[in-house]
Amino acid sequence: MRKSRFSEEQMVAMLREADRTSVAEVARKHKVTEQTIYSWRQKFGTLAPADIQRLRELEGENAKLKRMLAERELAIDTLKEINRRKW
Repeated sequence: MRKSRFSEEQMVAMLREADRTSVAEVARKHKVTEQTIYSWRQKFGTLAPADIQRLRELEGENAKLKRMLAERELAIDTLKEINRRKW
């Protein structure tokens, strides 16, 4: 997905606005296409603007945990290789 001029929080806020009014009206007001609004709806679904921050935090935490797991697996493989060479 290409970089947007809107933050994810702004996109979700526009989606919630489109829930209250019409997609066409919100698209006109913010100078985006209706298709853009529908694409955002597919991506963000029923998230609230505040949920985006929590989602980012969870994605960051998940990435950190994946790195830690990869480093641990590498250390285990290294120790196994050292152990094989000793005998």
